[in-house]
Amino acid sequence: MREDLTGKHAIVCGGSKGIGRASALALAEKGAGVTVLARNMAALEELCKTLSAESGQTHHALVADFHDLDALKETIGAHVKENGPFHILVNNSGGPPAGPVHTAKAEEFLGAFSQHLLGGHIMMQAVLPGMKAEGYGRIINIISTSVKQPLKGLGVSNTVRGAVANWAKTLAGEVAGWGITVNNVLPGATDTGRLNEILSGKADKLGKSLEEVVAAEKAGIPAGRFGMPEELAAAVAFLASPSAAYINGINLPVDGGRPQCL
Repeated sequence: MREDLTGKHAIVCGGSKGIGRASALALAEKGAGVTVLARNMAALEELCKTLSAESGQTHHALVADFHDLDALKETIGAHVKENGPFHILVNNSGGPPAGPVHTAKAEEFLGAFSQHLLGGHIMMQAVLPGMKAEGYGRIINIISTSVKQPLKGLGVSNTVRGAVANWAKTLAGEVAGWGITVNNVLPGATDTGRLNEILSGKADKLGKSLEEVVAAEKAGIPAGRFGMPEELAAAVAFLASPSAAYINGINLPVDGGRPQCL
């Protein structure tokens, strides 16, 4: 089985930190040339300096904002035209603000839907022609375990993540004949800035210390700890590889064994 990505080109969204950054590092280590996309050029350029180039690959930093779809479409279209084709797309974007679903405003749903689903759709359409021509494509969406079991206090996120999962499953059936797979990686509690924000907000709401809330969260995970971004990135790198050619349309939890609905 082959996991070498030499000669392949990848785009990793949200690549400046967290799971996106770890995924960019993992793909580069496997030999892929990587374009990291986010809003912070300084962080992206610094990351590019650390990406492996042992296989002679080149890496690029690309600034784009998923909140501005017209600009995103123009930016990614130009980059793909100049540097494509791309074989791997990692759709990854920061989650919507926490809060119960019954108090969420319509604008919150629209904003999250635009950012997560429409942004990912624009990215997919930009790289799909090249994937079809190459007979190789891997579209990997970083979503959430809320796809299987909604998470309390994340009403907008739960709703939109489910939409992205069903978009991906539909797409997986449409593009499989061209050697393209579409899969979702579902992070559980992962040690990132996003998790710290959620737990800090929960601690404030409950009137507890952050340490107490963290301990309670870890107690509900069979592994007894939070995941590391690198562990999520390992799943991304495998799904991006030739070895994963017959894995298509799945939701893969990487969550330490936390109980979920199927």
